[in-house]
Amino acid sequence: MNRTLTPQHLATLVGQFPRKPAYRGLRQVLQELIGDGRIPLDTRLPSERAVSVQLGVSRNTVTRAYADLVAAGFASTRHGAGTFAAVPAERRRAHDHALRSVANPYDPEGSIDLTCASTTAIPGIGAAYERAMERLPGYLGSDGYRPTGLPALRALIAQQFAQRGLPTDPDQIMVCSGALAATAVVARALSRPGDRVMIESPVYPNVIEALRLGGARLVASPMGDALGEEGWDLDGVAATLTQTRPHLAYLIPDFQNPTGFLMRDDQRARYAAELQATRTVPIVDESLQALSLTDAPMPLPFAAHAPETITVGSVSKLYWSGLRVGWIRAPQGMMDAVIKARLQLDLGTALFDQLVVTELLQDEALLAARRTQLRERRDTLANAIIEYLPEWRFRLPQGGMTLWLQLPAGTSATQFATRLEAAGVHIPPGPMFSVEGGGDQWLRIPFVRPEADLNEAVRRIADVWSSGPLRASARRQGAQVVIL
Repeated sequence: MNRTLTPQHLATLVGQFPRKPAYRGLRQVLQELIGDGRIPLDTRLPSERAVSVQLGVSRNTVTRAYADLVAAGFASTRHGAGTFAAVPAERRRAHDHALRSVANPYDPEGSIDLTCASTTAIPGIGAAYERAMERLPGYLGSDGYRPTGLPALRALIAQQFAQRGLPTDPDQIMVCSGALAATAVVARALSRPGDRVMIESPVYPNVIEALRLGGARLVASPMGDALGEEGWDLDGVAATLTQTRPHLAYLIPDFQNPTGFLMRDDQRARYAAELQATRTVPIVDESLQALSLTDAPMPLPFAAHAPETITVGSVSKLYWSGLRVGWIRAPQGMMDAVIKARLQLDLGTALFDQLVVTELLQDEALLAARRTQLRERRDTLANAIIEYLPEWRFRLPQGGMTLWLQLPAGTSATQFATRLEAAGVHIPPGPMFSVEGGGDQWLRIPFVRPEADLNEAVRRIADVWSSGPLRASARRQGAQVVIL
């Protein structure tokens, strides 16, 4: 099903553009909007006449801009149907370097792998394992099966929701083997193969594949300007919901992966209202919610605005990636369907790991230490980018674990990432995070490695960047950073 872009929304996205000559400026901004996913693939562009009226330019200007888009591979024409957003074939393939474990950031050849935002264990986690081992004998007389999770752990998770302003009964909680597994369970419980699922773009790539493997027909909901302040293009979200009527919607309102945006309460309220208008059930991923790197108060949980929300979370990003424990929070009326779907996949999460997490959730100092560690590493990475790669642009996130970096115009992140591998640095390019193949001007770098590793990685990246020919300009301009 093709979506349409209204002339008014196109004008909002385009904003002010160079008009000397106007056709070239319009083509450049449209190519950028299509390339980074803000105009999704296969969206029908407004008619040339409507655009000329809305933008105050001649129809010939729009005609030539559209023709140049088609010539560059960023649009296609269909006889009698109009002009549709496209991505050149060579950019629709995501980078071949798969996400993989980085428990040891250096391989035998000295490579630095920054493909995954995964963490080593926070100091002090060993003590939690010791306390859990002391408690384990008390459970060995049982069969160990807990399909919904240990009651004590479910009560702790429910208590944390309540403390954040969302009253929750432990019976609304199911413990799973991580947030990705939880998302797969929810999709299995609430949808059938072929159902449409709206998903942010760019977004966490593993969830794209998890939903596709479950048979979902993914509908991209493009994020807003990744260097701006709003984060979510809520007018675009509303249009996508109205035109595609998805059954489910997956979103990350807390330090969105990869962009790092935090959705405000007013944005959550509007987003929830748009979802309710189309009876679309939201799946909200809170895996990064606890990783605020400022003292500012956090917004209410999304489910406080939309009671039908299914929330998934995890401790893997907080304490240790090797601790695969997550959870589902669902409305009471959906829990039976969620439990039934879970039992088709497995019979429960490892009991010992649940005991460990029960200990961890009662130790606030450990989480505070993780936040301090990530804040220091974020600042180290940001400062290194500013020093060594001043042409690159990024927005300093208030939390989470990643920087989303924009390369200068005309640079292919996929090609650059391939060249970086020869220098022993592995970084995923933007198309890996795109539902539809856009984002080839972007790279994601997690700030989870020690400071020395991050500095060394940036130095290697800068060496490759300065060697050309992918470097777009020899002029060195100050890096544009938005600190919020």
